[in-house]
Amino acid sequence: MTWAVFLDRDGTVVEEVGYLHDPQQVVLCDGAVEAIRLLNEADVPVLLAVNQAGIGRGYYTQDEMWATQKALEVQLAAAGARLDGFYFCPHHPDAGCDCRKPQPGMLLRAAEERGIDLQCSFLVGDKLSDLQAGRRAGCRAVLVQTGYGQRAQRACRASGFEPDRVSRDVLDAVHWILAQRATRGRA
Repeated sequence: MTWAVFLDRDGTVVEEVGYLHDPQQVVLCDGAVEAIRLLNEADVPVLLAVNQAGIGRGYYTQDEMWATQKALEVQLAAAGARLDGFYFCPHHPDAGCDCRKPQPGMLLRAAEERGIDLQCSFLVGDKLSDLQAGRRAGCRAVLVQTGYGQRAQRACRASGFEPDRVSRDVLDAVHWILAQRATRGRA
């Protein structure tokens, strides 16, 4: 088994625009390319795990979501970085599914499909629901202050949830994760 880093997309890897579904609106967050490239160079699987309630709400289609995802992957590839997997929940928030964050379904599915040890893995996101999904799956949870991160930090305090780390951005989070892994000596 291997460990992995799960990343939220909107507000963590790409700029938050609200229900992103237009490939022209994909703008990478500062440091995102370098962060993903560092994980690639360390042979750490990088997996996106994203809620796509806009599909369930009828705001956009899965085809539009896939076109947006393709635009992200093209931008990353042009900069020498890659994602190793993409997991999404297309359901409406009221659907009661087990894949919509804060539920851990996407992470559990990825672990089963890819032989990932979730206890050794990390989730990086800008919302409390991201962090809760990571923790429920057994991962360590890192909050970034980009996107909705400031609001999530207040929500964490109010709910008593303590992230394993609060980072400026995804690059800061990845530096911390790689340092944690080096210190623990496990892979």
